[in-house]
Amino acid sequence: MNKNTLIFEVLIDESFSTINTDASLTPTSNKTVLSLINDFEDGSWRYKKFQNFIWDNIIETALSKNEREKLVNQDHSRLTAAAKNLRLTDKENDIGKGSELAEIILYGIMKQHYGALSAVPKIFYKQNSQDNAKGADSVHIVLEDNNDFSIWFGEAKFYNSLEDARLDSIIESVNNSLQTEKLKKENSIITNVSDIDLVVEDENVRDEIKALLKNETSIDNLKPKLHIPILLLHECSKTKGCTELTDNYKKDIAAYHKGRAQSYFSKQISKIGTIHKYSDITFHLILFPVPDKKAIVDKFISNVEHYKN
Repeated sequence: MNKNTLIFEVLIDESFSTINTDASLTPTSNKTVLSLINDFEDGSWRYKKFQNFIWDNIIETALSKNEREKLVNQDHSRLTAAAKNLRLTDKENDIGKGSELAEIILYGIMKQHYGALSAVPKIFYKQNSQDNAKGADSVHIVLEDNNDFSIWFGEAKFYNSLEDARLDSIIESVNNSLQTEKLKKENSIITNVSDIDLVVEDENVRDEIKALLKNETSIDNLKPKLHIPILLLHECSKTKGCTELTDNYKKDIAAYHKGRAQSYFSKQISKIGTIHKYSDITFHLILFPVPDKKAIVDKFISNVEHYKN
């Protein structure tokens, strides 16, 4: 799958070790920071481009591989089917409002930037009557050139700000997802659904992945191949007050995101750095500013209801 085809501009894409300003803070080599921005047109942030990105990726998030193939070349039917699988938790008036939208954005970033394959379309399986897919917000596999692979369990949030309390909340969520029982549950979901057989074509690689994810296999063996992408979609006053994509705006956002990354990983190391084999796990902090969370969520809900009806 092609990598680095993301339609949004990348401001930062580097190891946290090059951003870190605290020499005592370790480990840093197992962490990366990705900062993304949308652009502007006619004096306004490009809301339509952002919404199009959501709908371009919603099908793979909300439909299984079999459902997608049944509706091939039927774009409207696929969008309608995908919309019906959305839980619309975005209507909830709480801190998690917009989480479903953030999950879809993360899927698009995983596919376009990291070249990942969707192992479990989570929104689809969360609609299953057994609701057996709770856990990570996204599950992906990245195939390497040397027939190696990595497993990605993602977290996605949409916040009104990136204040420290929000960072504490996501760290708690990451911590819960890394507990052995939760990881084994996630592994069982991957191996029990059919999508992995359809998206990983190489039988030897597929068998190796399944062997690693078997309940009998120690979680310690998984951690060197485990990646945790953490998307923090967030409302940003700098973005709201901007009318064009200037160098000063880019510098301001890059500086802000570097500071937030420093704060986030400082807190993460302090709070969950004692997890067994923590340094073997790779964490990817993904930061994406938007001007108005409510406007984006309201438009998303309106579009979903349109396709549901």
